[in-house]
Amino acid sequence: MSPANPIRRDGLHARLRAATDPAHRALEAGLDWQARVATRAGYRDLLARLHGFHATWEHAIGAQLSDETFLAPRRRLALLAADLDHLGLAPAAIAALPQPGAVRLDGPAAAMGALYVLEGSTLGGQLIGRHIAGLHGFSETGLAYYRAHGPRTGAMWSAFRTRLEAFGDDPDAEATLTHAAVATFAAMRAWLCAPHGVPGAG
Repeated sequence: MSPANPIRRDGLHARLRAATDPAHRALEAGLDWQARVATRAGYRDLLARLHGFHATWEHAIGAQLSDETFLAPRRRLALLAADLDHLGLAPAAIAALPQPGAVRLDGPAAAMGALYVLEGSTLGGQLIGRHIAGLHGFSETGLAYYRAHGPRTGAMWSAFRTRLEAFGDDPDAEATLTHAAVATFAAMRAWLCAPHGVPGAG
């Protein structure tokens, strides 16, 4: 008699994607990115808000992940600054852009949960970048944030998922990671969808 087939358990990525789906959908619905990027001014405003978010969250993630070799190529704050410069925002105005308050992440698992949100956005960002390029005639300049890893996007995401799965055998770490990912989606929605002025714009 053949042994019974073992029950297959989805990997951490599949479980995390399911757990964060409501928060992810809420962010997409609230953001309405196509309307936001329809004008150059709207696109610049969205990038300015993203700059503030990344400034706070990349710092918090880096402090807890403690692996700059892994994180450095995934940081996109400088890409946002380059795009804003291309769109006419002065360096002093970029430095003065508003940011969310300080974020506390509880260890590497929480940092990976938050990074899941930021790194996952590079996938949909390829589509958004092509849409913006068609609207406003940009090539690489002005699209650094949404181009992100460019042709390496798939490979970078695969490497991230491999790192992510290392937390899948620890239920406590998975719970922490999942909670952080949901909270990051919610924080991003609250920040990007609230009204903010853009210093130096106009």
